Amino acid sequence: MADGDAGASGKSVAVIGAGIIGASCALSLQRAGFKVTMIDKGDPGGGCTLGNSGSLGIASVVPLATPGIVKDIPKMLFDPLQPLSIRWAYLPWTLSWLIHYIRNSTAERVEKIADARNALLKGLFEAYEPLIETADAQDLVKHTGLMAVYEHDDGLAHAQYGINLRRSRGIRVEELSGDEAREREPALGPTVKHGVLFPDVAFTVNPQRLAASFAERAVQDGGILKRAKVTGFEMGSEGPRKVLTDDGAIEADLIVLAAGAWSKPLATELGATVPLQAMRGYHSMMPNPGMTLNSIVTASERRVALTPMEGGLRASGTAEFAGVDAAPNYARADVLTNHAAGILPGLNTEGAKHWMGSRPAMVDSRPVIGRSPRYANVLFAFGHDQIGIALGGVTGKLITELATGQPPSVDLTPYRPDRF
Repeated sequence: MADGDAGASGKSVAVIGAGIIGASCALSLQRAGFKVTMIDKGDPGGGCTLGNSGSLGIASVVPLATPGIVKDIPKMLFDPLQPLSIRWAYLPWTLSWLIHYIRNSTAERVEKIADARNALLKGLFEAYEPLIETADAQDLVKHTGLMAVYEHDDGLAHAQYGINLRRSRGIRVEELSGDEAREREPALGPTVKHGVLFPDVAFTVNPQRLAASFAERAVQDGGILKRAKVTGFEMGSEGPRKVLTDDGAIEADLIVLAAGAWSKPLATELGATVPLQAMRGYHSMMPNPGMTLNSIVTASERRVALTPMEGGLRASGTAEFAGVDAAPNYARADVLTNHAAGILPGLNTEGAKHWMGSRPAMVDSRPVIGRSPRYANVLFAFGHDQIGIALGGVTGKLITELATGQPPSVDLTPYRPDRF
């Protein structure tokens, strides 16, 4: 999209949230000629964006909830260190959501979810390219593929369902022996028996800095960054005209809600009731790993992703359902550290630093992207589950198309706010 698109007409837009989704929307809108104000209580990219695996994964079409998940519910409830767990104290608030989440794990529904995610993910790099170039952030993205490794034959056999889902959608997959996997990644230990390579996956060496570079460029080009907490909206005759914060009101012709796991109550005020829950992820960052990887490696049976980043080697993963304000359980991060050491025998884990953040999860594992069903001047861009870092550019492109009155480049029906 060309800079200064006529559809913007100098209109003002308030983007609520400055994670990778909000920052991508802001920079894309700024390039199209809007006067952009980003609103976030923290630093750009400082929330959930900061701690993810960094995977720009066009292969991330498979949702977490797949056929057979129902048998894992007892472990989810009784073992707080399971890769997927639910805190007992939070169960009353998440039970209805969880039931609908499990209903979306049937083979038929997973096929539709994979189609919807693939429709967004296949445009990942094309959409990111102008933003990365504008922000001069090319050094933050590495196109080296992703390799999943397996330590047991039945682990690879279990993975075939997801592999086939990807292959049937045109995603390139190469199966490797354990020795071939170690040729690509010599740091892998002898327990690895199989590898599955996704050669078209990329990653960012610093997700937080990628989002911050977008936000900083938007500000350099005339945008505003407002560090404040959104408390509500002042309504006009045709919808919200001001965003109310704990540091004053911000007038805007258009409002984009991109507040991640904190979007639900704001979305309700802006015209849509959405089934969103906080899915908390953890990571362990080893600052002096003593070895290196060439690309992202996922130890699939251990449910951990290993990413070489600017600050060291990151081990990320797990999904925990608990409130956004609940205290973290960093024993989950310790488990990730131990799994990383188990797959990488030479890994130095001394000084590992732990992190926890809340991802926005929808019952059908699809984001909410589209116009509010009540207010024409409100656009939604949240609920990206575990693939927000991959979908920043695509979401920014789609929101800008809606804002400028262009036909969306992707059919937005599967992501509409009123689909529930």
